[in-house]
Formats: sequence, C-alpha cells, structure tokens
Amino acid sequence: MAKIETPRPVRGTQDMLGGTTEAFQERFAHVVATFDRVRKLYGFQRVEVPVFEQTAVFARSLGESTDVVSKEMYTFEDRGGDSITLRPEFTAGISRAYITEGWQQYAPLKVATHGPLFRYERPQKGRFRQFHQLDAEILGAGEPAADVELLVLGDQLLRELNIDGVTLTLNTLGDAESREAWRAALIAHFEAHRDQLSEESVDRLAKNPLRILDSKDPRDRPIADSAPDIDAYLTDEARSFFEKVTSGLDAAGVAWERNARLVRGLDYYRHTAFEFVTDRLGAQGTVLGGGRYDGLIENLGGPSTPAVGWAAGIERLAMLVDMPAIDKPAVVLIPMGEVAEAKATGIIADLRRAGIACDMGYRGNMKKRMQRANASGAAWAIILGEDELARGEASVRNLVTGDQQAVALDALIGTVTAL
Repeated sequence: MAKIETPRPVRGTQDMLGGTTEAFQERFAHVVATFDRVRKLYGFQRVEVPVFEQTAVFARSLGESTDVVSKEMYTFEDRGGDSITLRPEFTAGISRAYITEGWQQYAPLKVATHGPLFRYERPQKGRFRQFHQLDAEILGAGEPAADVELLVLGDQLLRELNIDGVTLTLNTLGDAESREAWRAALIAHFEAHRDQLSEESVDRLAKNPLRILDSKDPRDRPIADSAPDIDAYLTDEARSFFEKVTSGLDAAGVAWERNARLVRGLDYYRHTAFEFVTDRLGAQGTVLGGGRYDGLIENLGGPSTPAVGWAAGIERLAMLVDMPAIDKPAVVLIPMGEVAEAKATGIIADLRRAGIACDMGYRGNMKKRMQRANASGAAWAIILGEDELARGEASVRNLVTGDQQAVALDALIGTVTAL
C-alpha cells in the first residue's frame, strides 16, 4: 500500500502547544490574559467582529493604493459571487459594525478585541501570514483625553507584561487644514528632488506623499530628512490638541519622545499618531501602534465620527515577555486496577469541583506512573490500589519530601483541600 503523504502546514502559519520546552503558547496566552485584565480596568468592552468582510470594507479603509490592499489581502469570490476578504486588521470591521449595528447610540464607545488576522507577506521574525493582534478603540470621542487614555492603556499593558526597553514615539498630523498645507509643502519639496528619489517614492509622490517620510531606501533618506516638519503648518487648534495630549501623558507619568517623521498616509488620519518601539526585534521594532482616524467611519458611509485606536501584535509581545509560570497540577491520582480507576474517576471530579488542579496517571506500571507524577511538577500524589480500597483508604504522598500518609476515602477531599 502506497504511503499517504501528510499535508504540510501553510507557509506563514504556526501550531502552538502549551507546556512544551519553548512554551510559546504559554507566553501567547499570558499576553492575552494580561490584555483582558488591563482593558477591564479602563472600561473597554470586549467585542467580536467577523473574520471575513466584504472586500470593500478594507479597500475603502486601507486605501486601494496601499500594499495591504493591492498585494497582501486574502481575497476570494464566494459561492454567491461576492468578493470576500479575510480581515487584515480590526479597525475597519469595528468601524463597519459601528455603522451597521447602530453602535452610535453608545458613543463614546470603548471597545477591545483580539484574534487572528491574515496578510500574504514574507514571513519573518514575529510576523506570520496568519498572525494575531490585540486591538483597542474609542469611537465617537473627539477629545484629546481619549488619545491619552488609549496611550496610558498601552503603556500599562506593556508594564504589566514586564516588557522593558520600549519607547513611546509620538507625532501630530494636525487637523484637516494643517495636514493639507503640510502635504502641499511636502509635494513641492519632493518634486524639487524627483530625479533623486527611488522609483517607489516617485510613485508615492502622486498617491501618498507622506509615506516618503518613512522610506527605508537609502536614496530617499537625505531628501526625506530635509523635508519640512508639520509644526510650521499647524493651526492653533491642532497645536492645542497636541499639547493637551502630551501634557496628559506627562500627568499620567508616561514617558514619550517626539518623532516628527512618524506619519499615517491615508487622508482620514488626524492629530495623534504613535508607536511603541523596541530595538529587541530588529528593524521591525514596532510592538504597538495606532492613531486618530476621524475620517474613516465617514469614508465607509457613516456619519462624521471621531475615533482613535491602536493594535499590538501578540506574537511580537510574546517574544518579549519573560516566561510565565506554567500551570501545574497540584495533585496526581494514581489508580492501579479497573476498580481503582473507577473510584479515582469520581475522586478527581470532586477535587476539580473543589477548585484543585489535578491529573490522573492511568498508563504504565506503578514506577512509570510515579515518574510521570514527579515530572508533572505536582506537589502530591494520591495512590489507589486494591489494598487501599479494601481498607477504605487512599495513600497521599508528598512528592517533594516523599512522606506518605493513609487517609480515609470519605475524608480525602477535605484533607487534600487543606494541604
């Protein structure tokens, strides 16, 4: 009979198992649990949005000319002939739901979620084609205090994860008037150096000139570095907004640095743009980033709605956290024989209902079962054999000291609970 070939995992995906040597799943779960705990402190409700949407949701929100839309989205036609896309990010779907589900009535609305996203790009350290993000958004709030709250939330999350060496970098994109004046000045600057720009930046000059500022191409850097900053074009209102954000961060004790070259290319972004960056992950050092997107919901056909949000890669955060303690059973039951196994099934159910983490060793001889019990990290073993059952007892062994005592079966739960 011919050997059946096992399908391989798709490139850019990963399988995770808890309790292994590297235990990446334990780190992953620790990041998610910490996020859920911290977001509750700030009153952010958990929401769920579909894993796939109509392609137009992402095309409108991310921009037809962006790499994500033109090169990276997983898009297909379903059986009904509709163009469907697996979500490459959360904000677009949440914004769509804000419009279609009537969430405007709850504004200002603070929501958070986490889960898988999909982008067809070259896998690299901390980046996958199916990856996972944390996401936090405040919709319907145009005040600088909303930006501050989100930034303080992000800072506390990183602190609670004990991730050090991370810097909050911050910039303002101004209001619509400021941004348009700055954009015109940038176009004039880059046009004067068009023949020195990379091909990609020449293309961006027509579609998305702000993105030239963060180009990594060595040919572009001298020109980008000499481009005008936005500060000269800020209106009084935009300048005041940014000052309120930075003073709020100062009051909350959140350190930040100004990065006048930090931009968001799409026109609906306004005011605050930010990234928490580290030098521990190589060139792709952003672990949490976001900004204010006051024009996005309107761009999707909804009412004019201010909003601000951020996202953070779970895989990247998991790579930076110290290994949390792996949950270990407190007790291992070791039954020998069918009668003992039947009795142990009831005992272990009662122990778990009493809130005691436990496991059962039901394979191999006594020596192998005891070896596995010791390797599990459990503190106690409950041994049930024919002799013990005949006396109405169980043997309770301390796996650290080796001490052992006989305990009556009807007193077993109370005794173990008190250990």
